[in-house]
Amino acid sequence: MSFPLVPEDKQGGDDPPGDLRSVLVTSVLNLETLDEDLFRGRHYWVPTTQRLFGGQIVGQALVAAAKSVTEDVNVHSLHCYFVRAGDPKVPVLYQVERIRTGTSFSVRSVKAVQHGKPIFICQASFQQAQPSPIQHQFSMPTVPPPEELLGQKTLIDQYLRDPNLHEKYRVGLNRIAAQEVPIEIRVVNPPTLKELQKLESKQMFWVRAQGHIGEGDIKMHCCVAAYISDYAFLGTALLPHISHHRAHFMASLDHSMWFHAPFRADHWMLYECESPWAGGSRGLVQGRLWRRDGVLAVSCAQEGVIRVTPSVSKSKL
Repeated sequence: MSFPLVPEDKQGGDDPPGDLRSVLVTSVLNLETLDEDLFRGRHYWVPTTQRLFGGQIVGQALVAAAKSVTEDVNVHSLHCYFVRAGDPKVPVLYQVERIRTGTSFSVRSVKAVQHGKPIFICQASFQQAQPSPIQHQFSMPTVPPPEELLGQKTLIDQYLRDPNLHEKYRVGLNRIAAQEVPIEIRVVNPPTLKELQKLESKQMFWVRAQGHIGEGDIKMHCCVAAYISDYAFLGTALLPHISHHRAHFMASLDHSMWFHAPFRADHWMLYECESPWAGGSRGLVQGRLWRRDGVLAVSCAQEGVIRVTPSVSKSKL
């Protein structure tokens, strides 16, 4: 079931009390330095597919790239290809190549390796802050604030209590409820059972990292956003088809991000996702991460493999 749901949301404001550091900073994105420009990353959460989570690989690769640049530059874009499925049983090695270090822009190439073979390649570009008289952006959608939306546990319980829920959705929701993803999500306008028959290839949800990151290093917030950006993203392309088809294989092919403005990944951000096209067993998705004050912070795009089989429709949804 393609709902972007995660474990129960914490209640309260944007800053959790005390110093409850986000596991995304203390563990998931905390790489071990093996040599100059060589790092090792370990795993925290593995999806039910038993393949490595793509967002983790993107986030860790960006951490590795960021360690090779000076503090006065920040990432402005990254472009990645997933070339092999990641093995969750072994760590990932990240090899950084310093392609160019310029006055304004610096480019780094990162190769993620397992079992002696590349599983992922990434190009990341960093820029020194520069003023610009040319500025514009789209307008942020008008949606209810996260405080007015249901937490994940409440929303899943609400679906599971409905006697008309089809068994295939029930199984999927129970799997989602058992996952421990280190991010929080609140879905905007979650669909009713009747609406599942005719969904648009669009979804919006508020998202933030669990725990506290703080103002700190802007690069780390970008790395956390890279992790977050891949969660439930490709599933947007499947939404119009879930009532008639079941996905038996989904995997990211490439992933791109553009960072526009500073933000905090441990504060609520609105993730606006849409899929303008699907075909050839592939789906294209685009996304925008908005700060609560209406500033467009990040733009994302991804294409992935989507292989489906027809669903056997019963009398119940």
